[in-house]
Parts: sequence; C-alpha cells; structure tokens
Amino acid sequence: MSIETSLKYHFEQDREYISRKLWIGNDQITLLGLRTMVNFPLSLTMVREQLHTVDDNNSIQDRLSGLGHNISKFPLEEYISEILNGMLIAIHDPSGTSICIIPVGQPINRSIREPLTENVVRGSSSAFNEDIELNIGLLRKHINSSDLQIATYRFGEVSKNCVVLSYLNRKIDPSLLRSIIDAIESSLNKEISNMQQLSRMFGFSDYTLVTRYNTTELPQSAAQALKNGRAVIFIERLPFALVLPSIVSDLFEITDDSNHPPIFAMMLSFIRIVGALVTLIIPGLYVALVSVNPDVLRFELAHSIARSRVDVPYPAIVETLLLLFILELIMEAIIRLPPSIGPTLTMVGGIVLGQAVVEAKLVSSLLIIVLAATTISNATVVGYQNSLTIRMFKYVLLILSAVFGVLGLLFGIVIICSYLAGVKSFGIPYLQLKYPEGE
Repeated sequence: MSIETSLKYHFEQDREYISRKLWIGNDQITLLGLRTMVNFPLSLTMVREQLHTVDDNNSIQDRLSGLGHNISKFPLEEYISEILNGMLIAIHDPSGTSICIIPVGQPINRSIREPLTENVVRGSSSAFNEDIELNIGLLRKHINSSDLQIATYRFGEVSKNCVVLSYLNRKIDPSLLRSIIDAIESSLNKEISNMQQLSRMFGFSDYTLVTRYNTTELPQSAAQALKNGRAVIFIERLPFALVLPSIVSDLFEITDDSNHPPIFAMMLSFIRIVGALVTLIIPGLYVALVSVNPDVLRFELAHSIARSRVDVPYPAIVETLLLLFILELIMEAIIRLPPSIGPTLTMVGGIVLGQAVVEAKLVSSLLIIVLAATTISNATVVGYQNSLTIRMFKYVLLILSAVFGVLGLLFGIVIICSYLAGVKSFGIPYLQLKYPEGE
C-alpha cells in the first residue's frame, strides 16, 4: 500500500484532510495536508512558483527536494505527525519521493499583544502567546547573543507536544542545567501539556505549598532570568514562560524595577514585603487580640473593639473565616468573569455585601477594615502563584492564632520560616537571594 493510500485510510474520518494534484510539465505531484492548518491556494501557488524558478535542467525530484526535507524512508507515523503539526507533504508520484514542506499556514495564532496578567509601568509591552516559535523569537530580540542556547524536546507518544529549554551557557550553573536536562530526557515518553505534568516530571511534590517555578508573560522578565543564571522553559500552546528555579526574592522583585532609580526600586520592593507580611499576619493578629489576648491592648482600644462586636453572635474566628470565604469567592469570580462584568461584581461584593453584613451584625466593622487591607496587600505580591502561597499560609496562622493567641501566631511564623528553609529546587535553597552562576 502506498503512503498516499495509507494516509487517506488513516484520515478517512477527518474532513480536514485534503489532497491536491499539481502538474509540473509531465510530472504529477500530490500535496497532502489539513485545510484548517494549511492555506492550500497560496501553498499551491508557492510550490508551483518555486519549482519553476529553480534550474529546469535539474530533475523534478532534485527541485522538489530543495523545498524541504526528504522523508521518503520515514515510517507512516512520521508522515502523520508532520501533517498534524501543520506541514505540507509533497509526493512525486512517478518516483515516490516524499518531501515535507513548510506551507503558507492559516492565521490561527494571536498576534503580539500587551500582557493580560502582568502590568508594565516602564518597559516593553509585548507579551508571549501560544506560538512557541514566536516566543523564542521574542526572547532572542532581548538577548542578542550566541551564548543563548535553545534545546527542543518532543514529549508523548500520541500528541508529540513540544517543550523548549533555553539558557545562557556562561551564566547557568552546570549542576542545575544537568539536573534539568536529566529530568527532561528521562520523561520524553510522557505527555507534557500543562504545568502540573511538568512539575511531576521534575519530581516536585503535588502537595508543596511553595511554587518551584515562576511564570511570566514578559520577554524582558524571561531574558533577565536567563542573565541571572536561571533556565526558561516554553510549553507549546501555553502563552507564558516558566522560570526555574524560584527563590524568595521573586515575591517582591520584578524586572520593571530596574527602569526606576535605585531608591524608588528599593521603596517598591519594601512596599511589597510589607504587603506580604500584612497579608500573612494581620488576620491572625486580629483574631488573637480579640479572642485570646485582649489584655495586651490598651483599655480604650479594647473597649472600642468590644463595642463594635457587641451584637455579633459568634467568635472572632468564625466571623473572620466567614468573611474570608466570601472574599475568596469574589476574587475567584472576578478572575473567571468577562472583563465587562467584573467591575459590577466588585461593586456588588465590595460595597453592597460589605455594608449589608455590617448592618446585619454578622461581622464587626473593624473586621471589614482588617480584611480589606489584607486583600489589597495580597495584590502587591509579585506573581499570581506566589500570592496563592501567601493566602494559604495566612490560614495556617489564623487557625493557630485562634487556638493559642499571640503565642500561636509567633509559633506559626517560626513553622513557616522553618518550612521555607527546607524547600529546595534542583538543590538551590528557596531562601537563597542570589542564583549561582556558571563560570
């Protein structure tokens, strides 16, 4: 059975599959591909023009071979994989020569746009998208150096998803690079299409509370990470880069800060550190001082807090958890809703609901202030995944504070610091402030 017949049989249920005949003199060429990924009219014109512009003294097989790479001796699975990747297969019918050609593709990728999840005050506004080749091009625009290494890997036995590893030879620590490459090469038969699968490939625990990598939409952030000795990974069809490994300074430092005077950059980092501490400590401190240790407060302040909670029917921990749960629902809903509806939900949740629960004496007015400050402070943490980590630790301190008071809060902080001190990514401690660079 010929390759053309085998492919026709394989794609017989697929309406996208298309076959076109092209005559060059007395030679017939069959072009095969998917109509949803290949612009056939323009691709036929391109092939015809390129074959006619080549020296006519050469045989049609030689002229055809100049358009792509020869796959005549490859198995059927390779033909199928190339077609599914959007390639055009040209078969010279008399000789059976098969050439894989890069066609004129259908416009199925987004153009370069501004980032959707990261705001830039001073710096480039271009962002990565789902096209992995475009993402690599954007990265090379920011690092014009032969030291930039790009390694491409194909994962899986069915979909053959593409994953790209990039690094700077002279910056990255050799042991870090070796660990990453070993993990990748030992998992090439696995499906890698999302970050959970990538985490398992690198051996990260599913139950870790600290993210071992950072994500960024910004090419300049990825480029700066490479210059700092880190590795950057792209996964096909994901519109961001993964930076390995992550450390604690990623919570409060961003590349955009380098475009400000040093004193302002330090001030912004300090604000983010304070924001993270407020998010962690304030809810637990409120519960500890109201429920367990009110005696440490001045009489006037304790009396004011007691008056604000006079009609609240349950303990401080219950009202705090209730309102925190409502805030978590609002924050998740704002992320999921279209941008045109999000502001409406913010107004309803933040103003109407907040006013209603205070007037109904379900929570105290002071708690509204505390949790509003906590929610705002959480937004100062760099990176959505890092903010999730802070939010998780916040509940640990809240529970300990409700049981043991201020002592429980301090004990919880010690536990969190001890946990972070033991976290490592590829042998690099999470609390390390600077990456080891290669020589």
